[in-house]
Amino acid sequence: MWRKMLKLRDIAKSFYTKDIGNGRHTSFWYDRWLDRGVLFHLLGERGIIDLGIGREATVEDATLSMRRRRRHHIEVLNDIEVELNEVKNQLCNTSEDVSLWRRESGFKQEFSTHETWCILRETKSPCRLSRGVWFSQATPKYAFLTWLATLNRLSTMDRVFRWNQGVDTTCALCKTAQESRDHLFFECSYSTQVWEFLVKGILRESYRNAWEAILILISDEKMERKKLFCIRYAFQVAMYSLWRERNKLHHGEKIMPMEVLKRMLDKGVRNKLSLMRSKKVRGMEGGYNFGLVQDCRVL
Repeated sequence: MWRKMLKLRDIAKSFYTKDIGNGRHTSFWYDRWLDRGVLFHLLGERGIIDLGIGREATVEDATLSMRRRRRHHIEVLNDIEVELNEVKNQLCNTSEDVSLWRRESGFKQEFSTHETWCILRETKSPCRLSRGVWFSQATPKYAFLTWLATLNRLSTMDRVFRWNQGVDTTCALCKTAQESRDHLFFECSYSTQVWEFLVKGILRESYRNAWEAILILISDEKMERKKLFCIRYAFQVAMYSLWRERNKLHHGEKIMPMEVLKRMLDKGVRNKLSLMRSKKVRGMEGGYNFGLVQDCRVL
């Protein structure tokens, strides 16, 4: 970890500078007090000899020493001599040097972790699916697997085939088509039974089992709040359970009978909603004596 942090030193140096007061606590060579950067990094060991200023000198030492201004063949050294003379005329014996940190509006005395992160990170447009996956009261392990699926990072057999072309890509659940994310959720004849059982009674004529259509559903912020939560949560719990059953088959285990799986998922969603009612989650008030398909009074 420490070695990784050391690799960021060059980036970190661009976020820190010194505002010269009396120059007593600012290193001439190793602090950034000129706009051009740290002088030692700019000039190297040879610069110490050319300018005739000691390695341990402060800005005050360099400006108030009895050294005579030199003329150099290298233009950058002459520019530094000019800047050094200007700093000498500006030194104030009463004020201390001030450390400044880079912020979004320029260098300031206060350091901000948030603004530093915002400057460093690569800014991209917000993902329209994020709110449909990372919503309040979601179960973390369900949401994490769903997020991997939206990024198409699950090790479905069509992706495994890319680095191991000898594998069988047939879907382990239905054994009739190639396994892919879109097929597994929920075009597969096995998985579509689970998805239909959980949400068809809620969605009615809006019911869809195609991946892209489902993503549009869970991203619809205009939908009634309780209905939207039920669809989102059912989507995630179904994906998690189907992925687990799929992995059982790939490891030579027996999967859960369909009727048992349906009852387990229905109970899981019921328990989640009952827990939210007991915690008095805002916007989720009302009775929850329902079955997702058999009784649509969830709404």
